[in-house]
Amino acid sequence: MSLKMSEVSWVILKMIVEGYGLSQHHISDVENMKSCSDLRLNMYITDKNNTENKYRSSGHIDKNTLTVLCQNEVQDLQVLSKTGTWIDIVIPENCFVVIVGDALKAWCNGRLHAATHRVVMSGEKERYTFGAFVAPKDEMKIEVPRGLVDNKMHPLRYRPFNYREFLNFFASTRSRNLENALEVFAGV
Repeated sequence: MSLKMSEVSWVILKMIVEGYGLSQHHISDVENMKSCSDLRLNMYITDKNNTENKYRSSGHIDKNTLTVLCQNEVQDLQVLSKTGTWIDIVIPENCFVVIVGDALKAWCNGRLHAATHRVVMSGEKERYTFGAFVAPKDEMKIEVPRGLVDNKMHPLRYRPFNYREFLNFFASTRSRNLENALEVFAGV
């Protein structure tokens, strides 16, 4: 399963390079964006003593490159819309969901959105997910390719930065619940 999810993440990143019409030398950029993978099996349960029988995680934005999730039939994943409304995501059986993280958002100059998401359990059945959390190596310098910057529609939004330094910054500000850590840390 982990090998297949790694292959899926590679195909997605390669499609992004090709979709933006970037030259083939940017393939190595996105290959470095998936240098590390953390694979996890997550289980979410509801509290049977809770009269509403609900569990709600706090909304967050992943700091990595991509998150690829497979799940059992229990849905309960939500994303925050631009208008501030939580929207249920329905993942069809035998499919997966891909969530863009801040590292990829910065690399593509904000052309891809890193969605705020959360889990809201509303039933009595456990929710299982198997996730591949794809990230750059800590020492990678994340830099927007020139082909994704122009002065009219897509001015430079993020200065180059070291991924580990960004993670350290985020960890140091986490107690302040800083939702826009990428913009504060690397925004132009």
